[in-house]
Amino acid sequence: MDWSGLEVRRVARGIRRRIRKRVVRPVPRSAHRLVPDPVFVLSSVRSGSTLLRVLLNSHPRIRAPHEMHLRTLTVGLGKPYTKKAMSELDLDQRELEFLLWDRILHRELVRSGKQIIVDKTPGNAAVWERLHEGWPRARYIFLLRHPASMVDSLIAGRPDRDPEATVREVLGYVEAVEAARTALPGLTVRYEELTERPVEVTQEICAFLGVEWTPRMLDYRRVDHGPFVPFIGDWSDTIKSGRVQKARPLPDPADVPPALRDIARTWGYPS
Repeated sequence: MDWSGLEVRRVARGIRRRIRKRVVRPVPRSAHRLVPDPVFVLSSVRSGSTLLRVLLNSHPRIRAPHEMHLRTLTVGLGKPYTKKAMSELDLDQRELEFLLWDRILHRELVRSGKQIIVDKTPGNAAVWERLHEGWPRARYIFLLRHPASMVDSLIAGRPDRDPEATVREVLGYVEAVEAARTALPGLTVRYEELTERPVEVTQEICAFLGVEWTPRMLDYRRVDHGPFVPFIGDWSDTIKSGRVQKARPLPDPADVPPALRDIARTWGYPS
C-alpha cells in the first residue's frame, strides 16, 4: 500500500494516543477539586433557606454566602481548536465548568478563612445529579417546608402572581428535592422545626457537618451576611430582623392545592 507521509503521521498519532491512554492512568475527576466535599442545601424557593444560610454563616467554621447560582456559569469553547486542545487534556465543557465552580467555592473559603462552604441556591435542586457527578463526596442538607406555605409566601411577596403558575413552580422544586432526597445521603431539616426549636435543629446540623455547636449561630445579626436583596436570597423584613421567628401555622388540609397534596403527605405534612 502506498501511503503518503500525511497518512503515516496521522496513523502514528493515533497509535501514540492509544498507548498514552493505556500507560497514563486516568485521574478521577473528583481529585481535581480544590473543595472536595462542599455542602449543598437542596430546597425550594421560599423554604426558609436564607434563614438556614445566615445561621450557618454565623458559625466560625462555616461560610454560607448568598445564592451563587453556579449552575448558570458556563464555559465557552470559542474555536474548534479550543475543543481539541482541551480534549487532549481530558477536559470537556462539563468538567471545565466544574473546575470554574470549584474555584469559586475555594476562593470564597480562602476569603472567609473558614473550613466548610455551603451553597444554598434553590436552583441547585434542579441539577442535583450534576452536582453529585462533579462532587461525589459532597454533603447535602434537604430543607423541607409545607409546599402550600411556600406558595402562600410567594404570593404574599407578589400578590399579582398567578396562583396556578405558582403552584406549578413550587411543585417543580419540591419534586426535584424529593428525587434528590431519595437518591442521595444527607440530612433532612424542616423549616417549621428550625424556627420552633432552633437550638436542637442547629445542633443536629452541626453534628452532621462535624463541627461543634455554638450559640452565636442563633444571634445572626452580629455577623455580616452581605446584602439581603432580590435574586440572591430573601430580602424580607423577617430575615432582616436578625432573629429566628416562628413559621406561620400550617395550612388547613382543605386549603392545600390538590397538585401539592401527594408531596405534602410524602413529607409528612397533613393534607
